[in-house]
Amino acid sequence: MKVAALIPAAGSGTRLGLGPKAFVEVAGRSLLGRSAAALAPHVDEVLVALPAGLTLPRDVPARAVTGGETRQASVLALLRATDADVVLVHDAARPFLPGAVAGAVIAAAREVGAATAALPVADTLVRAGPGGDWGTLTPREGLWAVQTPQGFRRDLLLAAHGAALADGFAATDDAGLIARTGGAVRLVPGDARLFKVTTPGDLALAQALAPVWDEQV
Repeated sequence: MKVAALIPAAGSGTRLGLGPKAFVEVAGRSLLGRSAAALAPHVDEVLVALPAGLTLPRDVPARAVTGGETRQASVLALLRATDADVVLVHDAARPFLPGAVAGAVIAAAREVGAATAALPVADTLVRAGPGGDWGTLTPREGLWAVQTPQGFRRDLLLAAHGAALADGFAATDDAGLIARTGGAVRLVPGDARLFKVTTPGDLALAQALAPVWDEQV
């Protein structure tokens, strides 16, 4: 089975405030470069969706595809640009991807059709009430925080994207599109280091982790 990694990286990085987020550097290497390099040993090809007019840096082992206006549209463009049997969709802003997690997600996707890295929720969860006060407590038992990579049989994900497009439905991730069509998605234990760099605080944490990570890989 041919496996392709798909990285939607056409976002503007508004919350981080440093331009296109995928190109923000952590310890001398872009988030995109780190994510692509982590994926490359586990797949046959890496494809990246970029904003129109941008090109891939030389240190990114991937093929560029013009992305869409939304993450969902970019993933669909990537799906149409590969003939892989299995695809691994990963956020460029999750640069610290352990190889064992990537391998486990691919294996689960081959077995059941769809899988995602995820972690059991450890924090107390509460829904805010009026004015931001403590509202309703949500039991955390059985709750998982979804990460990437997410792995799929390409035909299943293409069908799920097609259904969402026809219905005008937008999801926050691709596993949600599969679940919407009634498909099963296996939860694969992820890693706390697979956090998403979204805010300046996340970037500071990534800068602190990178030297330790780079010594281990």
